[in-house]
Amino acid sequence: MTPLHSKRTFCHVLLATATALAALPSAAQSYPDKPIRMLVGFPAGGGVDIVARLLAVEMQKTLGQPITVDNRAGAAGNIATEAVARAAPDGYTILMGNTGSLAINPALYTKLSFNVLKDLKPVALVSTSPLLVLVNPSQPAKTLGELVANAKQQKGQLNYGTGGAGSISHLAMELLKSETGADLVHVPYRGGAPAVTDLLGNQLQVVVEGVPIAAPFLKSGKLNALAVTSTRRSPAVPDVPTGAEAGFPNFTATAWYGVMVPAGTPAPVIAKLNAAANAALKDPGLLEKLALQGSEPAGGTPAAFDDHLQKEVTRWAAAVKTSGAKVD
Repeated sequence: MTPLHSKRTFCHVLLATATALAALPSAAQSYPDKPIRMLVGFPAGGGVDIVARLLAVEMQKTLGQPITVDNRAGAAGNIATEAVARAAPDGYTILMGNTGSLAINPALYTKLSFNVLKDLKPVALVSTSPLLVLVNPSQPAKTLGELVANAKQQKGQLNYGTGGAGSISHLAMELLKSETGADLVHVPYRGGAPAVTDLLGNQLQVVVEGVPIAAPFLKSGKLNALAVTSTRRSPAVPDVPTGAEAGFPNFTATAWYGVMVPAGTPAPVIAKLNAAANAALKDPGLLEKLALQGSEPAGGTPAAFDDHLQKEVTRWAAAVKTSGAKVD
């Protein structure tokens, strides 16, 4: 190759690179110009799916393009999370994740092929939802303090059920056990509903579950709630004291939902998605529907969600270690 030909080739490569880079801001400015897919790692009808669909309807009004919710259920949300982590970073494949899939799974699963903090970027924290410590009314414990005292006295005789090993419900109770020395035996179920069914039948002493499943039974008096795991009382169950009010200030565990995109997604695209999410969270109809799910709106900047996510990953990694739960 002659020096002149080499120089020409170099100039062509440089021009092509410059053209491609120049196109990025233009693509971001025109975003979105086609439909968007929001992946959900759980079945239709579950908590994550409900929040995703409520948000998608309102976000698409701001963005001017339809948002289709795509359920990729399996592996506790890992299938959908990996799909988004490997997707093109153009803003057309986004994720609705939750505490489990984004903050707990990185510590719980030993062979993940992706890194949540490196392969994904936060867009917006959407909503938060507390858990409830539930008992059958026939149980002697009428407060969380009494439950802890009974569990210390009756070592290994009281069982608590959750929606699965490594779930936020499981880890929340393990934190309580670690803090108080309460001796309760974990019974994992495939979902919260069957655990509540066994609690109603007095086959369990305690269940830790979210507001939507518990609410009908609280209203009918078939179950009692000893505490809510949020830092302040939940509007959905205002008569239920917090863990702090019950004497256990460190007993906090809030389930949350948030939108993520692949790492490398242009900042202007993230900004547009964030603005659409925040606009959606001001819609009265959406807020009313979230309240029915026991969820409170969050919103805020991508940076704020990033800070929240990093703290949650650290916190739940410690809880997973304490629990001893691992999935290969």
